[in-house]
Amino acid sequence: MSHSPSPPVPGAVPSSSETGTSQCKVFKPPTSAMSPHLGELPDSFFTPTAEDLKAAQATLSARTQALTHAPLQLRATREAAEKAKRDRWPNTTIRVRFSDRTQLEKTFPSTENIKSVYTFVHSSLRDDVKPVDFILYQSPPKREFRVSDPKIRGMTLAELQLSPSSILLVRFENESLNRSNVPAPLLPTLMAQAIDLPTPPAFGENARTPGSTTPSNSKATLDKKAPKWLKLGRGECTTSYYATWVHNRQSPGK
Repeated sequence: MSHSPSPPVPGAVPSSSETGTSQCKVFKPPTSAMSPHLGELPDSFFTPTAEDLKAAQATLSARTQALTHAPLQLRATREAAEKAKRDRWPNTTIRVRFSDRTQLEKTFPSTENIKSVYTFVHSSLRDDVKPVDFILYQSPPKREFRVSDPKIRGMTLAELQLSPSSILLVRFENESLNRSNVPAPLLPTLMAQAIDLPTPPAFGENARTPGSTTPSNSKATLDKKAPKWLKLGRGECTTSYYATWVHNRQSPGK
């Protein structure tokens, strides 16, 4: 069952504080002109160093240990870990992406639940669309956040692993609203305030030199090539090593 808040009183003009649309941002759909030209990365970029392999091994070992010992954690330990997360990320920024790639953004206290996000999205919709049910979800992998699910309804944004920031997709029951060529059905006042998405930095010709730790912001370019050691290996283990290695190359200092 999807979310369908009660319809507004006819003739009433809600204020921004009543609708929850205050202090939110609307980003226009990205255009091809906004996409930077991505230069070719040299083969040396995909050749891992000894440090890269050690870091990948350490990360995988830490994850394995955490999964192995998670059931053995005492309740007090788990609660302390959750409190540390709340203290570190007291707020959660949520971007809701519509089918035309328009994005609606607002920051919530991490202690709020997913119903607050539904209420915000509903209040941002045009009046003729408000009666239409919708679902917020993530993909991939697909993960739906239904307020009718008691397990989801009672969890905070932090407990849902949405902190410190996440992108949620919206799907309406009326399929005509889910087409990519249909503009996001947001209030005209919000659409009038829409701004362009920040343009990501473009690659320079010498953006990456062998042995440097400058991160790459192009997953597409990374996926075009594979390191030689990945081509020689097979199986999930090798793929997992590669994914961890790419993550470490993109996030220096972590």
